Amino acid sequence: MSDSNDPNHPEADAAQNRPSDAARQTTRPFGNSQRAVAAVGQGTWKIEDRDESAAIDALRKGLDLGLTHIDTAEMYGSGAAERIVGKAIAGRRDEVFLVSKVLPSNASERGTRKACEATLARLGTDHLDCYLLHWRGRYALADTVAGFERLQKEGKILAWGVSNFDVADLDEVTAVAGAAPCCNQVLYHIEERAIEHGVLPWCAAHGTALVAYTPLGQSTAPFDGRTKPSRVLLDIAAAYGATPRQVALRFLLEAPEVFVIPKAANPQHLVENAGAAELVLSSADRQRLAAAFPRGPRRTLPML
Repeated sequence: MSDSNDPNHPEADAAQNRPSDAARQTTRPFGNSQRAVAAVGQGTWKIEDRDESAAIDALRKGLDLGLTHIDTAEMYGSGAAERIVGKAIAGRRDEVFLVSKVLPSNASERGTRKACEATLARLGTDHLDCYLLHWRGRYALADTVAGFERLQKEGKILAWGVSNFDVADLDEVTAVAGAAPCCNQVLYHIEERAIEHGVLPWCAAHGTALVAYTPLGQSTAPFDGRTKPSRVLLDIAAAYGATPRQVALRFLLEAPEVFVIPKAANPQHLVENAGAAELVLSSADRQRLAAAFPRGPRRTLPML
């Protein structure tokens, strides 16, 4: 895309109407669905442990901030999280890219359809934007895919994907379906980069979105300034006038196929999360972070 500061340049007027670099960062194509989806979304694991009114208010504030990609699952609180999400998005469904997941124990062809219908009822909607197999179980992938495809034909889901799939699993489900899944949701954060060896390159090559769950990890160690890696993170954040958590999220988002779904504990975290999508890190700072938090050796797919 050409650029010019000359007001008489033939593209000057058009350039004024183009989104800024930061604005372009906030949404990106979601796998082979080609939907423009918020790069930073909202996770809902254990959201049912919070006061329900506070949880609903937080999700709505997230929508106000542009965190319109909401991820949930039938497993979370045995459906309680989906009910909370349903209340939060009532009257705002059209704003939301809504994702839920079927448990492996329900993932037969008939069971997948039945589980999806129950999920839709809890969410108070007639369709999901994407429906995922939570992880592999005893049912053949062909059965689950058949269930997904039937749900697509019925308009109950617009796309389907997987979660916690390693490269061999991704190859298998692609062979079964005849096309790559829309997304793969995996554990990925600045201290857990194993998926960069195989899973992330696979997704990039096949046009599959990679959704990072728990993208801030479960430890405060990267953010407390007590270790050399955390001091690097804090130093880089200070240079950008950003928070360490924003930098940690942005580090993951440097790959264009990656989306992150952090859960916010309070309104300030929502603001922090939203700001991560607008941050632009220099190549030198990305390299410093990669060195401070090395990806380590290739190993079995990590998961929680």
